[in-house]
Amino acid sequence: MIYFILFVFSIVFTLVVRYIALKKSLLDIPNDRSSHVLPTPRGGGVAIVVTFYIGLFYLFFVAHQIERELFLGLLAGIPIALISFLDDIYTLSAKIRLVVQISSSFLALYLVGGFSQTLYGVSLDGWLLNIFVVLCMVWLTNLFNFLDGIDGYASSEAIFISMSAYVLFHEAIFLVLTVSVLGFLIFNWHKASIFMGDVGSAFLGFIFAVFVLYFSREFDAVSTWIVLLGLFWFDATLTLLRRLMNGEKLSTAHKKHAYQRLVQVGFSHEKVVLLGMGVNLIGFLVLLSLDENNFYLFVPVYILFIYILVLIVDRYRKFDKD
Repeated sequence: MIYFILFVFSIVFTLVVRYIALKKSLLDIPNDRSSHVLPTPRGGGVAIVVTFYIGLFYLFFVAHQIERELFLGLLAGIPIALISFLDDIYTLSAKIRLVVQISSSFLALYLVGGFSQTLYGVSLDGWLLNIFVVLCMVWLTNLFNFLDGIDGYASSEAIFISMSAYVLFHEAIFLVLTVSVLGFLIFNWHKASIFMGDVGSAFLGFIFAVFVLYFSREFDAVSTWIVLLGLFWFDATLTLLRRLMNGEKLSTAHKKHAYQRLVQVGFSHEKVVLLGMGVNLIGFLVLLSLDENNFYLFVPVYILFIYILVLIVDRYRKFDKD
C-alpha cells in the first residue's frame, strides 16, 4: 500500500512542480546540445527527491526495513539535491557543485562505514581505495546528468536498475526509488512535459553511488553493479575519453554520446530508450543465469558487447571532432 501511495504522491507532486515551473518561467530553453525543440519546464526531479525521502523515512522509522548505515548514507544525498536545485535556478559554478559532491561522497562513505572488498581472494582496503571510491561516486553523480538528454532515458534507466536491484538484493528501498521515479516518468516520456533537471539526475546518480557502495560492501557484488549500470557509465566514460583524445574542451556542451547520435540520425526518443532498456535486459538476464563465481568473467564480456554497440552507432553517426 505504501508504494502505491508514494507513486500517487510522485504524480501529484510532479504536477505541482510543473505548475510552479511554468508560473516562474523555470524553463529549459533549447540550445545546440538539446534534443528537444520547445522550451520545457525543468526541476521535476524535486518530486523524485521528496517522494524518495518520504519513503526512506517510512522504511526506517515505521517499517524498520532499512539498516541504519544505509539510511544515514542516503541522507547524504540531500546536499546534492539542494545544490543541484539551486543550479537549475541560478546556474552555479561547476566548482561549487563539485565541492558539494565530493563532500557528500566522503560523508556517505563515512556513514556507511567505509569500503573494503575481496577480489580473487585478495582483501582490498585502505585510504587510497576509499579515495578512489569517492572519485567513482562523484563521476557516477555527474554521468547520470550527462545521460539525461532525451525524454524518458534517465528515468527509465533509474527504474530498470532499481527493479533489477530489488530482484537481486530484495531490499524495499529499491521499490521506493522505483515508484518515486515512475510517477515522474509519466510526464517525462516523449514528448516530455517536464524535465527532471540536475536536481533529479545528479541526485539519482548519487543515490545509485551510495547503493553500489553499501551493497557491494555487504554482498561482494561490485561486478553486479558494473553490469546494472553498464549502459550509462560506459557511454559517458568512453565519450569523455574520446573527447579528451580529440583535444576537445571538456567543459563545452556537446551531443556525442551514443544515445544522442542515434537521435540525430532519426531514431525517436522512444526507440532509443527501448533499445537502451533492451541492452540492460540482456545484461540482467545473464546475471540471473550465472552463479556468483562467474560474475567476474561476465563483466568484460558485457562491456565488450556495449562497446561493439557503440561502434555500430559510429557507423550511423561518426564521432567527429568539434
